[in-house]
Amino acid sequence: MRLNATGFVLLAGLFALSLGTAAPAAAAQSTPQRYAETRARIIVHPRTSFPGPNARRYCRSWLAKEYRVSGTVIVPRMQCWWQ
Repeated sequence: MRLNATGFVLLAGLFALSLGTAAPAAAAQSTPQRYAETRARIIVHPRTSFPGPNARRYCRSWLAKEYRVSGTVIVPRMQCWWQ
């Protein structure tokens, strides 16, 4: 029995749909509901007392091109300072 292109697409779609509905149900049962509430906070303090106790850290981010052997890629860049 040969499957034509439409039959193959329908069969693949049903298979993907059955995987997509089974995986989240299993993951939801094993993952605790309070995960988002128990995240740790990270506090960054400056090394010196120069900026002062009420200083804030400001960051600027952008995407930059890097030329590599495999070709041009876009990488994230970030610059931070205390004020």
